[in-house]
Amino acid sequence: MQRFANPLLRHVIHRGYFDAASQTQCLQYLRALRTLQLKGFNTVFLGETDIPESLITGDKTAEEDSLSWPIWTLVHAGSSQGWVPWRYRLLLRDKLFIDWQEAIFQELCDSLTLSYGKCVIVTRDKRQSTHVGTKEVKETGTQPPVPPVIYMSSIKCCPEIARANGHELLAVPSSYSYLYPVDVAWSSLKWFIINNRQGFALRSIGRTYSYRCILFSDLIMKGIEKMTPRKWKVAINRVKRWENYYLDTFS
Repeated sequence: MQRFANPLLRHVIHRGYFDAASQTQCLQYLRALRTLQLKGFNTVFLGETDIPESLITGDKTAEEDSLSWPIWTLVHAGSSQGWVPWRYRLLLRDKLFIDWQEAIFQELCDSLTLSYGKCVIVTRDKRQSTHVGTKEVKETGTQPPVPPVIYMSSIKCCPEIARANGHELLAVPSSYSYLYPVDVAWSSLKWFIINNRQGFALRSIGRTYSYRCILFSDLIMKGIEKMTPRKWKVAINRVKRWENYYLDTFS
Protein backbone atom coordinates (compact mmCIF):
# COMPACT_ATOMS: atom_id res chain seq x y z
CA MET A 1 0.00 0.00 0.00
CA GLN A 2 1.39 3.38 -0.98
CA ARG A 3 2.29 5.66 1.92
CA PHE A 4 2.09 9.44 1.95
CA ALA A 5 5.37 11.22 2.65
CA ASN A 6 3.59 13.75 4.87
CA PRO A 7 2.39 12.02 8.10
CA LEU A 8 -0.60 14.36 8.20
CA LEU A 9 -2.00 12.59 5.14
CA ARG A 10 -2.13 9.13 6.67
CA HIS A 11 -5.91 9.31 6.85
CA VAL A 12 -8.69 8.15 4.59
CA ILE A 13 -9.73 11.29 2.72
CA HIS A 14 -12.47 11.47 0.09
CA ARG A 15 -11.05 12.16 -3.34
CA GLY A 16 -13.62 14.90 -4.00
CA TYR A 17 -12.24 16.98 -1.16
CA PHE A 18 -9.40 18.09 -3.42
CA ASP A 19 -11.39 19.40 -6.38
CA ALA A 20 -10.85 23.00 -7.44
CA ALA A 21 -13.99 24.40 -5.81
CA SER A 22 -13.25 22.71 -2.50
CA GLN A 23 -9.67 23.96 -2.53
CA THR A 24 -10.84 27.50 -3.24
CA GLN A 25 -13.30 27.44 -0.35
CA CYS A 26 -10.69 26.02 2.03
CA LEU A 27 -8.11 28.60 0.97
CA GLN A 28 -10.59 31.46 1.43
CA TYR A 29 -11.34 30.27 4.95
CA LEU A 30 -7.69 29.79 5.91
CA ARG A 31 -6.56 33.15 4.51
CA ALA A 32 -9.36 34.94 6.34
CA LEU A 33 -8.47 33.10 9.54
CA ARG A 34 -4.75 33.84 9.32
CA THR A 35 -5.37 37.50 8.47
CA LEU A 36 -7.47 37.91 11.61
CA GLN A 37 -4.95 36.03 13.73
CA LEU A 38 -2.16 38.33 12.52
CA LYS A 39 -4.33 41.29 13.56
CA GLY A 40 -4.40 39.99 17.12
CA PHE A 41 -7.68 38.08 17.11
CA ASN A 42 -7.78 35.08 19.43
CA THR A 43 -9.19 31.93 17.83
CA VAL A 44 -12.19 30.36 19.54
CA PHE A 45 -13.97 27.28 18.20
CA LEU A 46 -17.70 27.22 18.95
CA GLY A 47 -19.52 23.92 18.65
CA GLU A 48 -22.40 21.76 19.72
CA THR A 49 -23.22 18.08 20.02
CA ASP A 50 -26.44 16.12 20.47
CA ILE A 51 -26.74 13.92 23.55
CA PRO A 52 -29.68 11.50 23.27
CA GLU A 53 -31.21 10.45 26.56
CA SER A 54 -30.48 6.84 25.60
CA LEU A 55 -26.75 7.67 25.68
CA ILE A 56 -27.11 8.89 29.26
CA THR A 57 -29.16 5.94 30.47
CA GLY A 58 -27.45 3.27 28.40
CA ASP A 59 -30.82 1.87 27.34
CA LYS A 60 -30.80 0.33 23.87
CA THR A 61 -34.04 1.19 22.13
CA ALA A 62 -35.35 0.48 18.70
CA GLU A 63 -34.85 3.31 16.22
CA GLU A 64 -38.57 4.05 15.96
CA ASP A 65 -38.86 4.23 19.76
CA SER A 66 -35.85 6.53 20.09
CA LEU A 67 -37.57 9.20 17.97
CA SER A 68 -39.78 10.09 20.93
CA TRP A 69 -36.89 10.31 23.40
CA PRO A 70 -35.62 13.75 24.40
CA ILE A 71 -32.39 14.88 22.74
CA TRP A 72 -30.22 17.41 24.52
CA THR A 73 -27.79 19.69 22.74
CA LEU A 74 -24.61 20.83 24.47
CA VAL A 75 -23.16 24.15 23.28
CA HIS A 76 -19.66 25.17 24.33
CA ALA A 77 -16.48 26.73 22.94
CA GLY A 78 -12.76 26.14 23.32
CA SER A 79 -9.43 27.69 22.41
CA SER A 80 -5.78 26.71 22.67
CA GLN A 81 -6.05 27.59 26.37
CA GLY A 82 -8.89 25.13 26.96
CA TRP A 83 -12.63 25.59 27.35
CA VAL A 84 -13.56 29.27 27.30
CA PRO A 85 -14.66 30.78 30.65
CA TRP A 86 -18.33 30.78 29.68
CA ARG A 87 -21.18 28.82 31.21
CA TYR A 88 -21.91 26.18 28.62
CA ARG A 89 -25.51 25.57 27.59
CA LEU A 90 -27.33 22.25 27.79
CA LEU A 91 -30.51 22.75 25.78
CA LEU A 92 -33.48 20.61 24.86
CA ARG A 93 -33.21 20.45 21.10
CA ASP A 94 -35.81 22.29 19.01
CA LYS A 95 -37.38 23.92 22.09
CA LEU A 96 -35.77 27.37 21.84
CA PHE A 97 -37.37 30.50 20.45
CA ILE A 98 -35.32 32.45 17.90
CA ASP A 99 -34.82 35.35 20.31
CA TRP A 100 -33.27 32.98 22.84
CA GLN A 101 -31.05 31.46 20.17
CA GLU A 102 -29.57 34.87 19.39
CA ALA A 103 -29.35 35.78 23.08
CA ILE A 104 -27.10 32.79 23.77
CA PHE A 105 -24.67 33.86 21.05
CA GLN A 106 -24.76 37.44 22.35
CA GLU A 107 -23.92 36.19 25.85
CA LEU A 108 -20.97 34.20 24.49
CA CYS A 109 -19.66 37.27 22.64
CA ASP A 110 -19.88 39.35 25.82
CA SER A 111 -17.99 36.70 27.77
CA LEU A 112 -15.24 36.43 25.14
CA THR A 113 -14.76 40.20 25.12
CA LEU A 114 -14.19 40.21 28.87
CA SER A 115 -11.91 37.15 28.86
CA TYR A 116 -9.91 37.34 25.64
CA GLY A 117 -10.56 40.67 23.95
CA LYS A 118 -11.27 40.44 20.22
CA CYS A 119 -11.78 36.92 18.88
CA VAL A 120 -12.38 35.12 15.62
CA ILE A 121 -15.19 32.67 16.40
CA VAL A 122 -15.01 29.59 14.20
CA THR A 123 -18.01 27.30 13.92
CA ARG A 124 -19.84 25.07 11.45
CA ASP A 125 -22.99 25.89 9.54
CA LYS A 126 -25.51 23.05 9.82
CA ARG A 127 -27.09 24.16 6.56
CA GLN A 128 -23.91 23.79 4.52
CA SER A 129 -24.09 21.11 1.87
CA THR A 130 -21.96 18.05 2.49
CA HIS A 131 -20.22 18.44 -0.87
CA VAL A 132 -18.94 21.81 -2.04
CA GLY A 133 -17.89 20.85 -5.56
CA THR A 134 -20.94 22.38 -7.25
CA LYS A 135 -21.25 24.73 -10.19
CA GLU A 136 -22.53 27.51 -7.96
CA VAL A 137 -19.47 27.40 -5.72
CA LYS A 138 -17.09 27.27 -8.68
CA GLU A 139 -18.60 30.36 -10.20
CA THR A 140 -18.55 32.37 -6.98
CA GLY A 141 -15.10 31.48 -5.70
CA THR A 142 -14.47 35.04 -4.49
CA GLN A 143 -17.50 35.14 -2.18
CA PRO A 144 -16.88 35.83 1.53
CA PRO A 145 -16.18 32.65 3.55
CA VAL A 146 -19.01 33.32 6.00
CA PRO A 147 -22.77 33.38 5.24
CA PRO A 148 -25.03 36.19 6.55
CA VAL A 149 -26.23 33.91 9.37
CA ILE A 150 -24.78 30.63 10.62
CA TYR A 151 -27.38 28.22 11.94
CA MET A 152 -26.38 25.63 14.48
CA SER A 153 -28.96 23.12 15.70
CA SER A 154 -29.91 25.16 18.77
CA ILE A 155 -28.49 28.66 18.39
CA LYS A 156 -28.16 31.25 15.65
CA CYS A 157 -24.80 32.95 15.11
CA CYS A 158 -24.93 36.36 13.46
CA PRO A 159 -21.76 38.06 12.10
CA GLU A 160 -23.26 41.47 12.91
CA ILE A 161 -23.63 40.54 16.59
CA ALA A 162 -20.05 39.29 16.60
CA ARG A 163 -18.69 42.49 15.02
CA ALA A 164 -20.70 44.67 17.41
CA ASN A 165 -18.71 43.04 20.20
CA GLY A 166 -15.35 43.35 18.46
CA HIS A 167 -15.27 39.78 17.09
CA GLU A 168 -15.41 38.12 13.69
CA LEU A 169 -17.27 34.96 12.68
CA LEU A 170 -16.05 32.28 10.27
CA ALA A 171 -17.45 28.93 9.13
CA VAL A 172 -15.24 25.89 8.57
CA PRO A 173 -15.71 24.41 5.06
CA SER A 174 -17.91 21.36 5.36
CA SER A 175 -15.47 19.07 3.54
CA TYR A 176 -12.64 19.90 5.92
CA SER A 177 -14.11 18.88 9.26
CA TYR A 178 -10.68 17.95 10.63
CA LEU A 179 -9.87 21.68 10.70
CA TYR A 180 -12.42 21.86 13.52
CA PRO A 181 -11.03 20.45 16.82
CA VAL A 182 -14.30 20.62 18.76
CA ASP A 183 -15.24 17.16 17.49
CA VAL A 184 -12.32 15.76 19.51
CA ALA A 185 -13.82 17.29 22.65
CA TRP A 186 -17.25 15.78 21.93
CA SER A 187 -15.70 12.36 21.40
CA SER A 188 -13.91 12.65 24.75
CA LEU A 189 -17.15 13.67 26.47
CA LYS A 190 -19.22 10.83 25.04
CA TRP A 191 -16.65 8.19 25.88
CA PHE A 192 -16.65 9.50 29.44
CA ILE A 193 -20.45 9.25 29.57
CA ILE A 194 -20.42 5.66 28.30
CA ASN A 195 -17.71 4.54 30.71
CA ASN A 196 -18.87 6.41 33.83
CA ARG A 197 -22.67 6.78 33.76
CA GLN A 198 -23.13 4.00 36.33
CA GLY A 199 -21.09 6.00 38.84
CA PHE A 200 -23.54 8.90 38.55
CA ALA A 201 -26.67 6.77 39.01
CA LEU A 202 -28.72 6.41 42.18
CA ARG A 203 -31.21 3.57 42.63
CA SER A 204 -34.20 3.65 44.95
CA ILE A 205 -36.20 0.53 45.80
CA GLY A 206 -39.60 0.73 47.48
CA ARG A 207 -42.14 -1.90 48.39
CA THR A 208 -43.83 -1.92 45.02
CA TYR A 209 -41.51 0.00 42.73
CA SER A 210 -37.91 0.83 41.93
CA TYR A 211 -36.37 3.60 39.89
CA ARG A 212 -32.99 4.92 38.90
CA CYS A 213 -31.93 8.56 39.02
CA ILE A 214 -28.94 9.74 36.98
CA LEU A 215 -27.11 12.91 38.02
CA PHE A 216 -27.16 14.27 34.49
CA SER A 217 -25.60 17.71 35.10
CA ASP A 218 -22.78 16.27 37.20
CA LEU A 219 -22.04 13.64 34.57
CA ILE A 220 -21.84 16.25 31.80
CA MET A 221 -19.70 18.61 33.88
CA LYS A 222 -17.16 15.92 34.77
CA GLY A 223 -17.07 14.77 31.17
CA ILE A 224 -16.32 18.30 29.99
CA GLU A 225 -13.52 18.60 32.54
CA LYS A 226 -11.84 15.51 31.06
CA MET A 227 -11.05 17.56 27.95
CA THR A 228 -8.13 19.30 29.66
CA PRO A 229 -6.16 22.31 28.37
CA ARG A 230 -3.35 19.90 27.45
CA LYS A 231 -5.72 17.83 25.29
CA TRP A 232 -7.08 20.99 23.69
CA LYS A 233 -3.54 22.10 22.83
CA VAL A 234 -2.79 18.74 21.19
CA ALA A 235 -6.00 18.90 19.12
CA ILE A 236 -5.46 22.49 18.02
CA ASN A 237 -1.80 21.90 17.14
CA ARG A 238 -2.94 19.05 14.88
CA VAL A 239 -5.37 21.44 13.18
CA LYS A 240 -2.60 24.02 12.70
CA ARG A 241 -0.43 21.46 10.93
CA TRP A 242 -3.28 20.73 8.53
CA GLU A 243 -3.81 24.47 8.00
CA ASN A 244 -0.13 24.99 7.16
CA TYR A 245 -0.20 22.08 4.75
CA TYR A 246 -3.22 23.39 2.86
CA LEU A 247 -1.89 26.95 2.74
CA ASP A 248 1.33 25.63 1.23
CA THR A 249 -0.45 23.27 -1.18
CA PHE A 250 -3.38 25.38 -2.41
CA SER A 251 -1.65 28.76 -2.65
